[in-house]
Amino acid sequence: MNYIGSKHRLSKFIKTTIKDTVGNLEKMTLCDLFAGTGIIGRAFKNDVAQVMANDIEPYSYILNKNYIGNNENLDYKELIDDLNNVKPKSGLIYKHYCLGSGSQRNYFSDENGQKIDAIRKKINLWQQKKIINKNQYYFLLASLLESADKVANTASVYAAFLKNLKKTASKELIIAPAHFECSKNINKVYKRDANKLIKNITGDILYLDPPYNIRQYGGYYHILNTIAEYKKITPKGITGMPIYFKSDYCKKNKAAKALAALIKSAKFKYIFLSYNNEGIMNAETIKNIMESYGIYSLATKINKRFNTHKKSHPKTIEYLHILTK
Repeated sequence: MNYIGSKHRLSKFIKTTIKDTVGNLEKMTLCDLFAGTGIIGRAFKNDVAQVMANDIEPYSYILNKNYIGNNENLDYKELIDDLNNVKPKSGLIYKHYCLGSGSQRNYFSDENGQKIDAIRKKINLWQQKKIINKNQYYFLLASLLESADKVANTASVYAAFLKNLKKTASKELIIAPAHFECSKNINKVYKRDANKLIKNITGDILYLDPPYNIRQYGGYYHILNTIAEYKKITPKGITGMPIYFKSDYCKKNKAAKALAALIKSAKFKYIFLSYNNEGIMNAETIKNIMESYGIYSLATKINKRFNTHKKSHPKTIEYLHILTK
């Protein structure tokens, strides 16, 4: 997914820095507290004794239940084939986010919107009838989320739709399997407010990647949340956003206080915080918070900023704040 704040490009830098700081990872537990699409958890899945992944957004929970939680090979070919051959059916997505329904919103073509609905309903039916187990359920749902995102008629996020269908949005939705890496470990996946969950978990390595700015992920990816939960919603305004979770880390007057409370509560020896030079909190503020609790250091790397305009590649400084508590 073309995801805001994704650490895909930075995962090698982050992994190397963590290894150099911590040493042997084999018996350690790593927690990715703001997991998003699970890139960092995936990078460490077979290097540590256990990964804990958390994110309060429903779409993230589904992706992490698949990529982090799933550990054994699944039978899925016939299931994927059946989903790709469903007959389109009107449901939440077509009703609220396709032009043909009269919604005046153009997030998906009418055909793809109805296909998303039909597939989502079929996955639910299979789960209810116990045709699929919970591991297959998360795998199929993650596959739907990623495949639907590929045919969305947006400029990458769901804060707005395009007036006319772009080329990729005109293509037929085809479910591609969300392949995950197998592991011998039993990993844990949560869907909790990070500042509340941190009080109830312990481990060795805590990786933090909170929102950097005022963008609220629940708004930017609200349609993926609707597909994930697939329950009645009340869309509002032209964009059709329902009510969504708003993080203190996206608020200038609350971000530092939220981080200080989290660091104080964290029962982890090593804490790594990803942030950049354009965030709500500056590097000095973060340093002051973290060095109050142990030995602090900083690693940096130049990174390309997320941008919906493909020809523009502005750069930022990515900070990895390090605390040995």
